[in-house]
Amino acid sequence: MHDRRFEGQTLVFGNQGALYKTAMTWFDHATGSIWSQPIGRALVGELRGATLRQLPATLDTWSGFSARHPYALVLSNGLSGPRVILATPRDNWVIGLALGDAAAAVDFSHARLAGLVQLTVGDAPVMVWVDEATGTVRAYLRRVADRLLNFEAAGDDTLRDRETGTLWSAANGLALSGPLAGQALSPVPWTSAFDWAWRDFYPESAFIGG
Repeated sequence: MHDRRFEGQTLVFGNQGALYKTAMTWFDHATGSIWSQPIGRALVGELRGATLRQLPATLDTWSGFSARHPYALVLSNGLSGPRVILATPRDNWVIGLALGDAAAAVDFSHARLAGLVQLTVGDAPVMVWVDEATGTVRAYLRRVADRLLNFEAAGDDTLRDRETGTLWSAANGLALSGPLAGQALSPVPWTSAFDWAWRDFYPESAFIGG
């Protein structure tokens, strides 16, 4: 997921139809430049070399999301009404993280079984949390107010940091109780991808699990 704003204008994209490294490409209506969807970078055209800012995203169940956001809007094509499409992550899916010049991929099945994976991507200490029952995914920075934290599962979709004993919500990264109550973990952008597809774009990526 990327921010469509670039140098003061909000770009409108369409499906270009061709593939780059077997992945979708877009075109923007303003300049006709062709963009790679996974990395948000213009490959051809007036904006060649430009890169959109990646936004943090979550993988969630509809029941979980709607419970936390009961007034959220649902995108519909206006033809047949809203639909819920169930997608089951496959064995060769990874949770891909690209921060600066560094990249790492966490095997989804490994993360789901472990529940919590802590790693460093470049200079960024990162935590990936996956709910074993639902497959919900969250990724956060493990640094709060210049303090590096290490986490462990505490049950009921909560985490506890070992440094202060603060209890955190895994779903939204908020500190629920303890010395850091009221603080929030910063979400980290990530991409769901097949392991081979992630290697195509990030051949030097580290791989965790799998």
